[in-house]
Formats: sequence, structure tokens, C-alpha cells
Amino acid sequence: MIKIKIENEYSRIKTVILGIADDIGDPPSIFDAYDPRSLYHIKNNSYPNETDLVKNVDSFYNKLLKHNVDVIRPENISNCNQIFARDLGFVISNIFFLSNIVPARHDEIQGIHNIINKFDVGVIKLPEFMHIEGGDVVLHNDKLFIGTYTDTNYSSLITARTNIESIEYLKKMISNIEIIPIEIKKSNNNIFENTLHLDCCFQTIGRDKAIICPDGFKNKEDYEFLIKFFGRKNVFLANSRESFMLTSNVFVISPEVVVSHLMFKRLNKWLEEKGILVEKVDYSDVSKMSGLFRCSTLPLYRE
Repeated sequence: MIKIKIENEYSRIKTVILGIADDIGDPPSIFDAYDPRSLYHIKNNSYPNETDLVKNVDSFYNKLLKHNVDVIRPENISNCNQIFARDLGFVISNIFFLSNIVPARHDEIQGIHNIINKFDVGVIKLPEFMHIEGGDVVLHNDKLFIGTYTDTNYSSLITARTNIESIEYLKKMISNIEIIPIEIKKSNNNIFENTLHLDCCFQTIGRDKAIICPDGFKNKEDYEFLIKFFGRKNVFLANSRESFMLTSNVFVISPEVVVSHLMFKRLNKWLEEKGILVEKVDYSDVSKMSGLFRCSTLPLYRE
């Protein structure tokens, strides 16, 4: 049996699903891209190849093993991008919610079926009309921040992954946690005006620490609320270039250890100045598909 328990983003990780980059298939066509960053790299012939992606993910895998994390891998699905395990589900306390992801990604769910069947708790499958992906779900003890998009053009945006219906449903299911919706920018084709998931512009890295990329938020009052909530001195505030690089998308192994992109020079220095060991990994190729370390992981158990 696999134990399930998550209360926040930063307690020591014991068990995690890490995506795989093997057997990813040919690069998608411009018509098959489901985010503007991937579309940009397809058009510019800079979309990453399988060999480089495997190298990136293996480097991350080795850092997790170094810190004694139990790493579970999905079952391989041929010709399928299975790197971004985060979106397939999420754990709140001791409940596992299976996400409703965009139809183009449904095959990825098959890769974790055998893992789900070993959980020590039941699995809740959300009703089909409730769209939600794990990258939009940031749990912080008694608060749950959820990225969403509520404009009337939601249905025309393949980048809009979590609807308000799913948030209202979770409010009824989890009455002991305050759920805070946060609007994030959405665009099908403008790489500078799209935030694929909340964790691409915001992540908690400790009880009182967070990384915030203001450029990713739709409303100024949302990121100002978060800065006030955590306290300005406890927040790494990303500039426009850092926001574009998805600087918030690190992975917290424990309050003392964070896996970060080696290119995040200013963030890494800030973390180290706060006494945190920064495990630096080159994730340049994975980042071309709109995700980094948090996107690649689905935490199952934190101490």
C-alpha cells in the first residue's frame, strides 16, 4: 500500500510520482500544441528532443534519490508526453482527487492507474464538468490557493484548465480549509500573456515564505494579497524576465532543501541567504513545454 498525506508544499517529502520523458514520440504539430510556449518552440524548430528531456528529468530524479525520497514512476504509454505528472491529480490531507484534464492529455492518466490502485485511501474522481489540474492547486495548511479563469471566453481557451465550478465543488467537500481562488492570465497563442497554471507564478516554499511572479496574475489585488499574507521580507518577488522563466516552479524537498533551475541565479542566491540548500538542476529543455520541477512531480506523502 502507498500512504497518502499532504498538508502543504514544504514539509519533508517522503513519496512522490515523478514524470517520465521516455517514448515521448515526435514533436507535436502546431495544431496539436496546447500551450503557447510549446507552440513558440515548435514554430522556431527549438522544441526539445527526447534525449535532452530524459537527461533533464534524470538529473532531477537523482537529486530526489540523494535526499532519500521514494520516487514512483508512471507506467510508460507509447508516444505520450508523461513529464508533467502534477496535473493528473492532487492530495489534500488524506484524500486523492483525480483531475479532469484537457482531452488531449487523457492518455497520461492511464500511466498512473496502477499506482492509484495501491493507495491506502479511496480516490475521488471529480464530475466531468469540473475542470481542474494539479498545477493550479497550492495547499498551504489551512488554506488552499487555486488558480482559475472566470471570463466568458473560458471555453475557447485551451490554456484555461481550472474552472470556477470545480472550486465551488471543493468548497463543499473540504469545509475545514479556506479556499482562495486566484485569477491568472490566459492566452492560446501569446507566450507573454499566458500562465498555464498557478504554480507557474506562485509557490509557497515554507510556512512563511513564497515565490511570486506578478506578471502571471490577472489581477493586481491577488498578488498584493499574497505579498501581504506572507510578508514582503519573506517573498521572492520575480521581475518580468524571471516571471517569463517560470521562476516559481521549483520543488521543495523540505524546508531546508529546494530543487531549482541552475539558471535562477537571483532566486538561488536569495534561498541560500535564508539558509536553504539549493540543489541546482539544468531543466532548460523541459521548460520549453511550459513547466519545470513542480509540474513534473505529484507528491503523495509529506511528513
